[in-house]
Amino acid sequence: MKMTDFTVRDVDFAESFEAIRFIRETVFVHEQRVPAELEWDDDDRHAHHVLAVARSGEPIGTARLLPDGHIGRMSVLAAWRGRGVGGALLAHLLTVARERGFPRVLLNAQVQALDFYRKYGFEAYGEPFLDADIPHRSMALTLEEARNC
Repeated sequence: MKMTDFTVRDVDFAESFEAIRFIRETVFVHEQRVPAELEWDDDDRHAHHVLAVARSGEPIGTARLLPDGHIGRMSVLAAWRGRGVGGALLAHLLTVARERGFPRVLLNAQVQALDFYRKYGFEAYGEPFLDADIPHRSMALTLEEARNC
C-alpha cells in the first residue's frame, strides 16, 4: 500500500522486531504507562504484522492480526497521528483478513479510539473493561460490511 508520505507493508516479526518494539514501547509503555511485561506476548510469533514507514525510512506505526481474527497492538507515533497512518494500517489488515477468508474481525479498542474504529464499520459490544488500567470496549466487524477500506 503506497501513501504520499509513508508506506504500509507486511513484515516478518523477527526481522522487524526493533522497529515494532520502538513504536509499541514509545506508544504503550512510555506514553500510556502500560507495563512492559503486558505489552509483549507469545501471540507476536504467530501474528501477521504490518509496519508503516515514513518516506525517510523511519518506522512510524504498527499493528497485528492474530490467526483467530483479532486485530491488535495498533500504534502510531504521536507526530504521525491524524495523518492517515492508523487508517492505512487498519485497511491493510482488513485486506489481509479478507484474503484469509475471515468472516469477521475483532478488536479491543481503547475507549478514546471507539470513533476511529466506528468510521470503518466496527461496532462495540459487551461492557467496558480495563486492560492495563485503560478503559476498553470489544468491537467487531463483519467484513462484508467494512466501510472506507
